[in-house]
Amino acid sequence: MSYPPDPNNPYGQQPPQGYGYPQQGAPQGQPGYGYPQQPPAGQPGYGYPQQPQAGYGQPGGGYPNAGNVQNFYAGWGSRVVARIIDSLVVGLIPAIILFAMQPKTEYNAATRTFETTGGGGAYYAFNFLFTVLIWAILAWMKSSMGQSLGQKAVNIRMVRESDGQKLSFGAAFGREALHLLDYVCCIGFLWPLWDAKKQTFADKIMGTVIVKAN
Repeated sequence: MSYPPDPNNPYGQQPPQGYGYPQQGAPQGQPGYGYPQQPPAGQPGYGYPQQPQAGYGQPGGGYPNAGNVQNFYAGWGSRVVARIIDSLVVGLIPAIILFAMQPKTEYNAATRTFETTGGGGAYYAFNFLFTVLIWAILAWMKSSMGQSLGQKAVNIRMVRESDGQKLSFGAAFGREALHLLDYVCCIGFLWPLWDAKKQTFADKIMGTVIVKAN
């Protein structure tokens, strides 16, 4: 007995099997060879592009790669401007007080001798206390906000080189104190001019970098 031809296959041809066509006999619910497989839940399939996770060292994070190192670390000029602003904002009042307390030498015409007034132990004691106070204020700013007022003005910030996070107050205070090494002939403050990561001596010891704020 003959049957009318299939309207979808009037010539009665068998569809080719192979690449791009489902294979006969394939288990029900599974596609034939040539169709992309659906990856298990939570796992990327073979050949599917995987999305990188954003973080320190990845796009969307903060750590530089070989193509943008020079555009990542803060320039030497920005750091100098930030330091000047911090010195004016935080250190202006202590500087005025110390200037008034510093020793003064005057010539006494009656005795024809030079006499020194002021200064003494109180001057040096206040000098030390004001220095520690300035370190503490700057350390509090950088540990809580990630940047001082001067750094905020020029859009830069201080982070740990290892993970891009803010320092604790103790570590930030230690870094401020270590700037004493940078003051030796100003070599440490000039070091970022030729350093690959633009670090001072204090940065290298504490493992910090100054970067451009996002």
